[in-house]
Amino acid sequence: MRITKLGHACVRLEVDGAVVVVDPGAFTPEADATDGATAVLLTHEHPDHWSVDHLRRTDAPVHTIRAVADAVVAAAPDLAERLRVVEPGEKLDVGVPVTVVGEKHAVIHPELPHFDNSGYLLDLDGTTVFHPGDALTVPGVRPDVLLLPVSAPWLKLSECIDYAREVGAPRNVAIHDAIYSEVGHQVAGGMLDRFLGARDQTYTRLEPGTDA
Repeated sequence: MRITKLGHACVRLEVDGAVVVVDPGAFTPEADATDGATAVLLTHEHPDHWSVDHLRRTDAPVHTIRAVADAVVAAAPDLAERLRVVEPGEKLDVGVPVTVVGEKHAVIHPELPHFDNSGYLLDLDGTTVFHPGDALTVPGVRPDVLLLPVSAPWLKLSECIDYAREVGAPRNVAIHDAIYSEVGHQVAGGMLDRFLGARDQTYTRLEPGTDA
């Protein structure tokens, strides 16, 4: 099993010939993020989580919610035949078992639209990995690895800490991390190490292109 952190919220998951890429978006600078993918999963419609260029780099099926599918078709009608619309609670086989988790994006501001969002719980040969997208949805089971959002307009550091503790994953790997400066990440990392370490949970922030 291999977990590779790419830019921002994008993660590449590989096991037994399956290559699943989650949320290759406008903040993912690696042009080859989706090269060799056997499936792509998109959590929601914000451009930092998907881009036409990344989707066109692969012939893999793209699994996502209706709002994202509609946005992709509007921007790139040529991608329509590869889109597969998923529903909350649905179980998929994309080369690895996947459960679709949750329905809504975290609230950014009460006066802004409340977008749809689905996270994905993947089973990578017995190791469960949860990517929540832009939400603090608890998956209902304790995953082995939580891909933990750490910086966003909708997220406070205290909420990030409490979310990681509530999910309870032994391993927490930072995603959604393009917004903080390096100083901000040092502060966040210190706090997460302190609070999660007290519960025998680990926190890791990987440089883009490196593996967990």
